[in-house]
Amino acid sequence: MRTTMMDYPLLITQILEHGRKVHADREVLTWTGAGSRRARFAEVYERIGRLANGLAGLGVGVGDRVATFCWNHQEHLEAYFAVPCMGAVLHTLNIRLFPEQLAYVINDGGARIVIVDDSLVPVLARVRDQLTTVERFVVVGDGDASALGEAVLRYDDVLAQAAPAYDWPELDERAPAAMCYTSGTTGNPKGVVYSHRSNWTHTFGAAAGGLQLTDSDRLLLVVPQFHANAWGLVYVGWALGSDFLMPERYLQPEPLAAMIAAERPTTSAAVPTVWNALLVHGEEAELDLSSLQRVVVGGAAVPRSMIEAFEQRYDVEVVQGWGMTEMSPLGAVATPPGDAPASESVDWRAKTGRVIAGVDLRLVDTGGRELPWDGKAIGEIQVRGPWITAGYHNAESPEKFDDGWLRTGDVGVVDPRGFIQIVDRTKDVIKSGGEWISSVDLENAIIAHPDVVEAAVIGVADPRWDERPLACVVLRAGATVTPADLSAHLRERVASWWIPERWSFIDEVPKTSVGKFDKKVLRARHEQGGLDVEEQAR
Repeated sequence: MRTTMMDYPLLITQILEHGRKVHADREVLTWTGAGSRRARFAEVYERIGRLANGLAGLGVGVGDRVATFCWNHQEHLEAYFAVPCMGAVLHTLNIRLFPEQLAYVINDGGARIVIVDDSLVPVLARVRDQLTTVERFVVVGDGDASALGEAVLRYDDVLAQAAPAYDWPELDERAPAAMCYTSGTTGNPKGVVYSHRSNWTHTFGAAAGGLQLTDSDRLLLVVPQFHANAWGLVYVGWALGSDFLMPERYLQPEPLAAMIAAERPTTSAAVPTVWNALLVHGEEAELDLSSLQRVVVGGAAVPRSMIEAFEQRYDVEVVQGWGMTEMSPLGAVATPPGDAPASESVDWRAKTGRVIAGVDLRLVDTGGRELPWDGKAIGEIQVRGPWITAGYHNAESPEKFDDGWLRTGDVGVVDPRGFIQIVDRTKDVIKSGGEWISSVDLENAIIAHPDVVEAAVIGVADPRWDERPLACVVLRAGATVTPADLSAHLRERVASWWIPERWSFIDEVPKTSVGKFDKKVLRARHEQGGLDVEEQAR
């Protein structure tokens, strides 16, 4: 029997047109530090058409790469639609990469045009002479761009000289739409190329999978647009008609708090370090978070103490999300099941997340045997699905795949309801005396101490147990906590043999370019004797 359904391609263009038609009066606001500049979706749509025409006038065609080196703002959102809908490929560049990695990513991606904020010109200029494919720089803002040479155009000029109407082409849904590189914690970053089909399916999977956005929401998009496809929120928010509140470069606690108080977001998304910094700021200044109802936190494990602090102090519901660049990125959201009593809400939201429809997930032991979803068996999480990558751009990485499944590198358990609890990364789990210690669980238990701001745990060599945990701890200003105090704190929270003998008090846990704890830096410091380690008997 033949299907009678239309053979209609799944394109980002459909999302663009739907938002323009149905949600024309919703707004995109960009924070300036003192207030917001704003535009309705209908105006933004017209500018999207102008940008597409302007890029076409610069010779950009189907399949060409257009990179962005930008903060979160209206112009970056415009590029998210104009570039893929015209058939080109959007390449979002991580503004926090080391220069050698930045040059590698731009050249490997093959961008012909780079859209760059004027405030970021000095950063990009460091690698200007190393770029082999870039022909033009389109600068957002009127700041000095002379460091980029003669090949500079202004974003507003490109739009002013272009027509607002663009005849969006019919594209193959499997055509590339965008690309994003992993944060490159080891070796060079790896490129993931998203198709129109993968972005389309991810949009609707995420919309139905626990993000709970509606056209009554005001979405504060703190997660960088260069990080993991902006968690898909640009397309989800546009499709559902949420207002966008874009913080631009104002991501520090004080200006972010000012924006929240002024523009009244109802929901938000960011990595844990952003929210932890806001909590610390709230101990010294009054925060008005009364508009915020729910925030999604991902990119790293969320301490239960953070979830409880936001709920108790500000009545804000914190929900964990899980995924990775290779997954477009959403794979799970920790929304409590419908029959869960309110008293158990934090218990459910403290889990890594519940796998969403569209993501096929399995648990595998070290021998390749599939494990049951019983909440007890521990194994590596592997995934596959319509928005999950099957390979990397210009890089063979067979070790990352297992018979069509993406190996996430996350170790955890899955319960019969599909709730995941990640206990560690395969590279971070501590193997002590033949048993596993979860660095994630140990960190969360340490962070629960009221005088601890951050904690990262790494495994170090031990002559008796092969490996033992070293806890690297950041204390609140003025705190006089000792290793003995923290060990006593842990005795009620973890198995006694998990408690570290080695402690190091540091000023800050080093972070990756996307705000995750960078444990490889801590390992290197320890190996080089750069950490002051205090030891105590078990």
